[in-house]
Order: sequence, then C-alpha cells, then structure tokens
Amino acid sequence: MANIILLGPPGAGKGTQARLLVEQRGMVQLSTGDMLRDAKASGSAMGRRVAEVMDRGQLVTDEIVIGLIEEKLSAGAGAGFIFDGFPRTLAQADALARLLERIGQRLSAVIEMRVDDAALLARITGRFTCGNCGEVYHDVTRPTAVPGKCDVCGATDLRRRADDTEESLKQRLMEYYKKTSPLIGYYYATGDLFSVDGLGAVEAVAAEISGVLDGEGD
Repeated sequence: MANIILLGPPGAGKGTQARLLVEQRGMVQLSTGDMLRDAKASGSAMGRRVAEVMDRGQLVTDEIVIGLIEEKLSAGAGAGFIFDGFPRTLAQADALARLLERIGQRLSAVIEMRVDDAALLARITGRFTCGNCGEVYHDVTRPTAVPGKCDVCGATDLRRRADDTEESLKQRLMEYYKKTSPLIGYYYATGDLFSVDGLGAVEAVAAEISGVLDGEGD
C-alpha cells in the first residue's frame, strides 16, 4: 500500500498521472473537490456542515477537509491513496501529517512533477479536450487525426478550458509559487520528496512514477 502526493504547478499533468495510477494500480484518488461534492450530497453530519458553509458562499475550512480525508482513509483502500489538490499550504501539510500519525498511516512518497514555465505555457494554451469522452489533445504535439473529430469516440464536441490562456496561467502559477511550492522544501526536509520530469511523454512520466513507487512500497 502506498499513500502519495503529486506536487506540481497547474498543467503539470498531475490529473493524468493520477488517473493512470487508479487504472493500473487500483489506488484511490482523493480529490478535494469531489469529496466536498459527495459530502454535501450525502446528508451525513459532516455533509451538512459542508453544505452550510458552501451555501453561504464561504470557503470550507482545513478542519473540515481533514475530517473528510479521515473518513476516506478510515474506510480503507488496499492499494493506497493519491492526494489530489491537498495539501496546498504548509499548514495543510502539517494537518495531514498529524492525521496520518493519529490513524497509524504514513506517506510513501511525495512526487514533484518538475516543469519549465515556458514549456508549460505552450502545453496549456495549445490543449483541448473531447467534451464527450474527456480525451486530451494538443494543437502541436497531439492534434486529432481528423480535424474537429475525436480520435477515440468520434465526437465533434472539442473544447478548450476558459482558463487555458496565457494571462490566466500566469495568475495560477503565481498562486502556486506563493502558496504551494514551499511544500517542495517541506517534503525534502521530511525525506519524502522525489522528482520526475513533468514535461516528458505521459508514458515516460508514468514509468518514472512507477519506479518511485516500486522502490518505496511497503
């Protein structure tokens, strides 16, 4: 069993690699957004707390998010968990460490997906997805075989995210460098940090991550 965090700026490919780990290793992806939506719909005591906060238009506290994570971890997952979108700050990293210690679990690895900002900008502003099946394409590196048509499902509903623009990416990178990038030093100090080339081909990045996990597994 391996519990891991994927670290890296927006567009580094964390979501793609998380999906591969779910498919290939049976790990459970703990997405903060998904957990909040599921909790709100569940009607549980924690769900009612989430709903009250979200209905007021307020941000859900770290305490609530940690509570949701604890519920998921306590339910168990044989192959381990991938933390997606959490922690984002040093305070959240401390809270996660306390939770894992309390329930007798640990992090196996924190994997930093290194990227070059200029290359990342080219990647993000050129990408588009199929609105039907979610397949990801790129204007330069992975265009569709038939213009305007998904290679996988044949749909013509190809979309670009509204925030996949140069200005939006620069703002998101600034937020990442201010709040989340300090976690790289934090996890280096704890001895949990490993780095992979986030701008490599999907298969190459997946192989690097597998190498880390196979070396760190229980």
